[in-house]
Amino acid sequence: MFGLSELAVVLVVVIAVLAVRKGPDLIRSAGKATRILKAETRTLRTPGPGAHEHPGGTSPRDGRP
Repeated sequence: MFGLSELAVVLVVVIAVLAVRKGPDLIRSAGKATRILKAETRTLRTPGPGAHEHPGGTSPRDGRP
């Protein structure tokens, strides 16, 4: 019968095998997601053409200057 230590060794081996198979795909997709996130935050931070900044934090819909 298996003890807790043998079960832990088997679990570590299974995780290592899965990490070797799926690791490159996971790292590649994480890198792609990071690039997309950086591009989106950069887009949100820099105003695009036609975007107007309103001093004082008011928006045109407020009706206040």
